[in-house]
Amino acid sequence: MEPQRDPVEEGATDSADLYDVATWEERSWLDRLSSVVYRVLRFSARAVVVLLALLILVAQFLLSGLAAISEPYIGAFVLLSVVPAFALAAYIWYADVTTSEPLTLLVGTFLLGVLFAGFAAIVNTIAQPIFVNFVPAIGLVLFFYLIVAPVEETVKWLAIRLYAFRSSRFDAVIDGAVYGAMAGLGFATIENAIYITQGLSGASGLGSEAIADAGQTAAVRLLAGPGHVIYSAFAGYYLGLAKFNRENAGPIAVKGLLIAGFIHATYNTSVTYLTPLLELSGASINPGVAFIAFVVVYDGVFGYLLYRKISRYRQAYQQTNMGQSVTFEDSEAQAQAQPEQEGDSFETESK
Repeated sequence: MEPQRDPVEEGATDSADLYDVATWEERSWLDRLSSVVYRVLRFSARAVVVLLALLILVAQFLLSGLAAISEPYIGAFVLLSVVPAFALAAYIWYADVTTSEPLTLLVGTFLLGVLFAGFAAIVNTIAQPIFVNFVPAIGLVLFFYLIVAPVEETVKWLAIRLYAFRSSRFDAVIDGAVYGAMAGLGFATIENAIYITQGLSGASGLGSEAIADAGQTAAVRLLAGPGHVIYSAFAGYYLGLAKFNRENAGPIAVKGLLIAGFIHATYNTSVTYLTPLLELSGASINPGVAFIAFVVVYDGVFGYLLYRKISRYRQAYQQTNMGQSVTFEDSEAQAQAQPEQEGDSFETESK
């Protein structure tokens, strides 16, 4: 879609000087000053967001038990708790068939995922009592769908959007999934650290009981981490799709956030009510075993859908490189070979 032009510019001859009438370019010192001020304001806005996130993270270290991760045992538990999430993020990085992403962008996105988690923590802490106390019965469900999932997926999305997205090295749709996975890994790392150290804040020291509790929490968080990678990889993929479809960038990016938020909120709700549902059903299943089975199946289903999406991109990329065009008939043949899943199709539009 070509950019819209003013009627004066549209009807003028090529020799007409329409500067400051219907067109604009840097000519005067004021033009150049305006450009500099604009760039400074844009940079300052991003810097303020990052600085505020850093201050929140520092406050968490000083005012909560988060500083306990400096202890060797606790630090080891935190690292172990993100091993599956790291492995999943590494696979998504490996599955990128285009140019390899630079380490600076990967690490930067990971760190922003860590930093921006503080925004979500504040919003969740403020909003939870409101939903739980003033919305009986379904308050917690609404809290997950309207606050927790949208806010957490948005801050992970921002971790991609404010840095890697702006780079020229973000040069393919699939790069969005790679950086989304890194943002999710960063978020999962700090979230796991908070959960693991929370129980230590009231303890007199790091005794065997406290360490055992931290290890048990780490084992639970071991299963929660991959979810964050999957959710934000979906949102990141659609952010990548938006970058290369500027005319529909807004709706595409929102679609990714809606998909990620829905999967996230459904997971939170299901896990929260899993034990009560087992008790109501009278099923003689150990809650711990049921939790593990549910998480493995749930993440497995959506991990497979993410795998399919990445695989379709890989196939399209390889066909393009071999000089084969991906036609509508090709897509139909693939759809017949595998059942179509919602949100797993490319929408193309002639430009």
